[in-house]
Amino acid sequence: MPRGEEDRGRAFYAGLLGLTEIPKPASLAESGGLWFRIGALEIHLGVEDDFRPAKKAHPGLLVDDLPTLVAILEAAGYATKPDDRLAAYTRAFVHDPFGNRIELLQPR
Repeated sequence: MPRGEEDRGRAFYAGLLGLTEIPKPASLAESGGLWFRIGALEIHLGVEDDFRPAKKAHPGLLVDDLPTLVAILEAAGYATKPDDRLAAYTRAFVHDPFGNRIELLQPR
């Protein structure tokens, strides 16, 4: 993530996706960025001065109610792209505020 964009990251990952922000260890806190947890999963957003978003590599997040989450994201101004290429999942892609690709999957 770009330096100084923690508030936008919180709004997306905690506010829209529902992940819980967890404190970074004190030894890492001064470098900026954000850590989130949901269940056993942690997502760490590190700061890069010459940041370039991950357009292809991405995390896949299992969700309970994809249609509702897609509606929430769309209402907040985040375009989603449905994808039906996996028979076992309904899924969609979205880009976080920094342009990183996120996959959202719900088992059929």
